[in-house]
Amino acid sequence: MPVDNRAFDFLRVNDRPDKPRENGITEIRGPYYDPMGPRELRDILETMGHYVDIYKFSGGSFALMPEDAVTELIETCHEFDVEVSTGGFIEHVLVADNAHVEDYVAEAGELGFDIVEISSGFLAIDVDDVVALTELVVDHGLKAKPEINVQFGAGGASSEEELLEETQQDPALAIEEGKRHLDAGAYKLMVEAEGITENVTDWRTDVAYQIATELGLENCVFEAPGPEMFEWYIKNFGPNVNMFIDNSQIVECECLRSGLWGKKSTWGRVTSYDSGA
Repeated sequence: MPVDNRAFDFLRVNDRPDKPRENGITEIRGPYYDPMGPRELRDILETMGHYVDIYKFSGGSFALMPEDAVTELIETCHEFDVEVSTGGFIEHVLVADNAHVEDYVAEAGELGFDIVEISSGFLAIDVDDVVALTELVVDHGLKAKPEINVQFGAGGASSEEELLEETQQDPALAIEEGKRHLDAGAYKLMVEAEGITENVTDWRTDVAYQIATELGLENCVFEAPGPEMFEWYIKNFGPNVNMFIDNSQIVECECLRSGLWGKKSTWGRVTSYDSGA
């Protein structure tokens, strides 16, 4: 559904599901590369909020901020029907504050977070334990979004050289873990870019296809931290693929999804069909 009172509304844009969306989700990064205060966030959402579904705190940034600043950001997102994710900080809590994992999940709910991401890219941990975290989050009435990956060390901005020192994991194991998370009530699965399209010599697009096919495209949110990556996902999976991007790229990404703009290989080719028209 197009945004209300869209400028130049006589120009065609691709059909996009209305919120709350199950497909075509765009998750953007919140405080991490910049502080992202409430005025910057409001500017983004007042102009592009119709196209933003999830706002993700990264790197445990909320643990550095005054509580009222965190709740103001969360409340601003909710004003624009945007859900708020903790990001994968539970990975740190597991190591540094293991006895407080449930406290962490409980406080996320009390502060107004909607989604708890469960990452484990740096951890040697049993799948049973990670699935138990999904169950814990669901039991607290929050949406669990576990991360699956094929690269040990994923999720921490490690260099390509550092990741090459680690062996890649069998995609079949990530897929099996993903199925267990979905059976445990996971909302979506976060598919890390490292080892697939980020910090690799050659993109493992075969892994992206395998994950999408076996876990269901609708169940996956693909990390696409760069225009060349989200262009590839849109070109190969269509304009309503679920993706996580940097907040600075929301306009470029949505122009591509909508069919308004493109590059050499996508110009005029990204489209949709509304069978009810």
